[in-house]
Amino acid sequence: MSETREFKPLNIAVLTVSDSRTEADDVSGSVLVSGLTEAGHHLNDKRIVADDIYQIRAIVSQWIADSSIHAIISTGGTGVTGRDGTPEAITPLLDKVLDGFGEVFRMLSYQEIKSSTMQSRAIAGVANGTYIFCVPGSSGACRTAWNSLIKDQLDYRTRPCNLVQLMPRLLEK
Repeated sequence: MSETREFKPLNIAVLTVSDSRTEADDVSGSVLVSGLTEAGHHLNDKRIVADDIYQIRAIVSQWIADSSIHAIISTGGTGVTGRDGTPEAITPLLDKVLDGFGEVFRMLSYQEIKSSTMQSRAIAGVANGTYIFCVPGSSGACRTAWNSLIKDQLDYRTRPCNLVQLMPRLLEK
Protein backbone atom coordinates (compact mmCIF):
# COMPACT_ATOMS: atom_id res chain seq x y z
CA MET A 1 0.00 0.00 0.00
CA SER A 2 1.32 3.41 -0.95
CA GLU A 3 1.89 5.92 1.83
CA THR A 4 -0.14 9.11 1.42
CA ARG A 5 1.71 12.26 2.40
CA GLU A 6 0.17 15.51 3.55
CA PHE A 7 1.20 18.78 1.91
CA LYS A 8 3.58 20.80 4.11
CA PRO A 9 3.33 24.53 3.42
CA LEU A 10 6.65 26.36 3.52
CA ASN A 11 7.49 29.98 4.27
CA ILE A 12 9.10 31.41 1.14
CA ALA A 13 10.70 34.80 0.48
CA VAL A 14 10.88 36.31 -3.01
CA LEU A 15 13.56 38.77 -4.10
CA THR A 16 13.42 40.67 -7.38
CA VAL A 17 16.85 41.92 -8.44
CA SER A 18 16.39 44.92 -10.71
CA ASP A 19 17.56 48.47 -11.18
CA SER A 20 14.28 49.49 -12.79
CA ARG A 21 11.36 47.43 -11.41
CA THR A 22 8.82 48.60 -8.85
CA GLU A 23 6.02 46.66 -7.15
CA ALA A 24 3.67 48.05 -9.80
CA ASP A 25 5.55 46.45 -12.71
CA ASP A 26 7.35 43.49 -11.15
CA VAL A 27 5.75 40.82 -13.34
CA SER A 28 8.39 38.17 -12.61
CA GLY A 29 8.11 38.58 -8.86
CA SER A 30 4.32 38.40 -9.19
CA VAL A 31 4.59 35.15 -11.18
CA LEU A 32 6.62 33.59 -8.36
CA VAL A 33 4.31 34.89 -5.62
CA SER A 34 1.24 33.60 -7.47
CA GLY A 35 2.85 30.22 -8.05
CA LEU A 36 3.90 29.66 -4.48
CA THR A 37 0.64 30.88 -2.92
CA GLU A 38 -1.51 28.89 -5.38
CA ALA A 39 0.54 25.81 -4.43
CA GLY A 40 -0.36 26.41 -0.76
CA HIS A 41 2.89 27.95 0.52
CA HIS A 42 3.14 31.18 2.50
CA LEU A 43 4.84 34.33 1.23
CA ASN A 44 7.06 35.28 4.16
CA ASP A 45 8.56 38.41 2.57
CA LYS A 46 8.98 40.02 -0.83
CA ARG A 47 11.42 42.73 -1.78
CA ILE A 48 12.93 44.46 -4.78
CA VAL A 49 16.62 45.29 -4.63
CA ALA A 50 19.05 47.00 -6.99
CA ASP A 51 21.44 44.75 -8.87
CA ASP A 52 24.25 45.28 -6.38
CA ILE A 53 25.96 42.22 -4.89
CA TYR A 54 26.23 43.73 -1.41
CA GLN A 55 22.59 44.80 -1.23
CA ILE A 56 21.48 41.40 -2.55
CA ARG A 57 23.75 39.61 -0.09
CA ALA A 58 22.51 41.72 2.84
CA ILE A 59 18.85 40.84 2.26
CA VAL A 60 19.50 37.16 1.56
CA SER A 61 21.79 36.92 4.61
CA GLN A 62 19.01 38.34 6.76
CA TRP A 63 16.56 35.80 5.36
CA ILE A 64 18.85 32.78 5.79
CA ALA A 65 19.45 33.81 9.40
CA ASP A 66 15.67 33.74 9.98
CA SER A 67 14.78 30.15 10.87
CA SER A 68 11.14 30.71 9.90
CA ILE A 69 12.08 31.10 6.21
CA HIS A 70 12.42 27.74 4.46
CA ALA A 71 13.20 28.87 0.91
CA ILE A 72 14.20 31.96 -1.05
CA ILE A 73 13.55 32.51 -4.74
CA SER A 74 15.29 35.39 -6.47
CA THR A 75 14.58 36.58 -9.97
CA GLY A 76 16.91 38.71 -12.05
CA GLY A 77 20.61 39.45 -12.19
CA THR A 78 21.61 36.05 -13.57
CA GLY A 79 22.73 37.21 -17.02
CA VAL A 80 26.15 38.20 -18.29
CA THR A 81 26.06 41.99 -18.35
CA GLY A 82 28.21 44.11 -16.07
CA ARG A 83 25.28 44.75 -13.70
CA ASP A 84 24.23 41.08 -13.40
CA GLY A 85 25.58 39.96 -10.04
CA THR A 86 23.10 37.62 -8.37
CA PRO A 87 25.27 34.46 -8.63
CA GLU A 88 28.28 36.40 -7.30
CA ALA A 89 26.17 37.68 -4.39
CA ILE A 90 24.63 34.33 -3.48
CA THR A 91 27.34 31.74 -4.15
CA PRO A 92 29.57 32.75 -1.19
CA LEU A 93 26.57 32.29 1.13
CA LEU A 94 25.86 28.71 0.05
CA ASP A 95 26.83 25.73 2.17
CA LYS A 96 25.95 23.37 -0.68
CA VAL A 97 25.33 24.00 -4.38
CA LEU A 98 22.54 22.13 -6.20
CA ASP A 99 24.26 21.94 -9.59
CA GLY A 100 21.39 19.95 -11.08
CA PHE A 101 19.02 22.90 -10.74
CA GLY A 102 20.92 25.12 -13.17
CA GLU A 103 21.64 22.22 -15.50
CA VAL A 104 17.99 21.11 -15.72
CA PHE A 105 16.73 24.69 -15.88
CA ARG A 106 18.92 25.37 -18.92
CA MET A 107 17.84 22.09 -20.52
CA LEU A 108 14.18 23.06 -20.12
CA SER A 109 14.84 26.63 -21.26
CA TYR A 110 16.58 25.35 -24.39
CA GLN A 111 13.26 23.87 -25.50
CA GLU A 112 11.72 27.35 -25.27
CA ILE A 113 14.48 29.81 -26.20
CA LYS A 114 17.08 27.60 -27.90
CA SER A 115 20.73 28.67 -27.62
CA SER A 116 19.87 31.89 -25.76
CA THR A 117 19.68 29.73 -22.63
CA MET A 118 23.49 29.60 -22.52
CA GLN A 119 23.36 33.18 -21.19
CA SER A 120 21.54 32.03 -18.03
CA ARG A 121 23.52 31.57 -14.87
CA ALA A 122 20.61 30.16 -12.83
CA ILE A 123 21.83 28.55 -9.61
CA ALA A 124 20.44 26.94 -6.46
CA GLY A 125 21.76 25.71 -3.17
CA VAL A 126 21.34 25.50 0.58
CA ALA A 127 22.49 28.07 3.14
CA ASN A 128 21.92 27.60 6.87
CA GLY A 129 19.15 25.10 6.17
CA THR A 130 17.38 27.41 3.70
CA TYR A 131 16.91 26.54 0.04
CA ILE A 132 17.85 29.31 -2.39
CA PHE A 133 16.89 29.40 -6.06
CA CYS A 134 18.19 32.16 -8.36
CA VAL A 135 16.37 32.36 -11.69
CA PRO A 136 16.49 34.78 -14.62
CA GLY A 137 14.38 37.93 -14.58
CA SER A 138 11.94 37.15 -17.37
CA SER A 139 8.44 36.07 -16.42
CA GLY A 140 8.79 33.09 -18.78
CA ALA A 141 11.92 31.93 -16.96
CA CYS A 142 10.13 32.29 -13.62
CA ARG A 143 7.21 30.20 -14.88
CA THR A 144 9.57 27.53 -16.21
CA ALA A 145 11.59 27.40 -12.99
CA TRP A 146 8.53 27.32 -10.74
CA ASN A 147 6.28 25.00 -12.75
CA SER A 148 8.92 22.55 -13.96
CA LEU A 149 11.37 22.39 -11.05
CA ILE A 150 10.78 24.31 -7.85
CA LYS A 151 7.07 23.60 -7.29
CA ASP A 152 7.48 19.81 -7.23
CA GLN A 153 10.70 19.85 -5.21
CA LEU A 154 9.07 22.03 -2.54
CA ASP A 155 6.10 19.65 -2.32
CA TYR A 156 6.48 16.92 0.29
CA ARG A 157 4.14 14.68 -1.71
CA THR A 158 6.51 14.48 -4.72
CA ARG A 159 7.94 10.99 -5.28
CA PRO A 160 10.43 9.46 -5.35
CA CYS A 161 12.07 12.29 -3.44
CA ASN A 162 11.87 16.01 -2.81
CA LEU A 163 13.76 18.77 -1.02
CA VAL A 164 11.17 19.12 1.77
CA GLN A 165 11.81 15.62 3.11
CA LEU A 166 15.50 16.53 3.49
CA MET A 167 14.84 19.70 5.51
CA PRO A 168 15.14 18.05 8.96
CA ARG A 169 18.65 16.91 8.02
CA LEU A 170 20.02 20.07 6.39
CA LEU A 171 21.79 21.32 9.50
CA GLU A 172 23.34 17.98 10.49
CA LYS A 173 27.00 18.12 11.43
